[in-house]
Amino acid sequence: IKMAVTFYLSAFADEAGGGIKEQIAALKAHGMTHIEPRGLDEGNISLYTVEQAKELKKILDDNGIGVSAIGSHYGKIEITDDFAPHFEAFKQTVEVAKVLETKYIRMFSFFFTKGQSIEEYKDEVYRRLTAMVDYACEHDVLCCHENEKGIYGDIAERCVKLHQAVPRLKAVFDPANFIQCGQDVMEAWNMLSPYVEYCHIKDAAPDGHIVPPGDGIGALREYLPLYAAQGGVVLTLEPHLAEF
Repeated sequence: IKMAVTFYLSAFADEAGGGIKEQIAALKAHGMTHIEPRGLDEGNISLYTVEQAKELKKILDDNGIGVSAIGSHYGKIEITDDFAPHFEAFKQTVEVAKVLETKYIRMFSFFFTKGQSIEEYKDEVYRRLTAMVDYACEHDVLCCHENEKGIYGDIAERCVKLHQAVPRLKAVFDPANFIQCGQDVMEAWNMLSPYVEYCHIKDAAPDGHIVPPGDGIGALREYLPLYAAQGGVVLTLEPHLAEF
């Protein structure tokens, strides 16, 4: 039995243009209704003040574009870097999310690229994420962790441990990132599906290089119907097919 499924199609539109006007034009040209703001006229969305967010919101409203999530860079510092200023900046981005009327902030689980011991620092990962997740939840905003190479939550097993340790943390499912970590995508989906809040549309070949969605081994045709069946509706296009 086939059934029609309605998804909200969003995009990291900074891959189409540096400024918001270029990005909106690209979204409209492709019939897309939402954006996950990341790189913008004033820099990364994580740097935006509330006043800048209000200006951005007016532009988006005037063009009929909604915000699916905040494409933040939180959690993209080394686990040994000072967390305090990172957390203070995060608090401002929670206010930005409220201004932009989105309930999601995309985030990560800290880099381990300088030889740090994952076992030694895992409790610090949990502590930092708990602080951000709890703060956001107090303001009716949900933090969504993206699996990514080089961070604590790179493979499905550690992502599950994250969600178990920080129960209010949600997941962004990125198949290409799993491929680049040597993780089978459907195995990852079966382990993480209870936590998945939205999905990235990005694909990779077996050797890890990014390819157009559907041309790789990202199993989009397999897991997207399962995502829809559990009530999922948000898809964010992140093709990564050019330098941007």
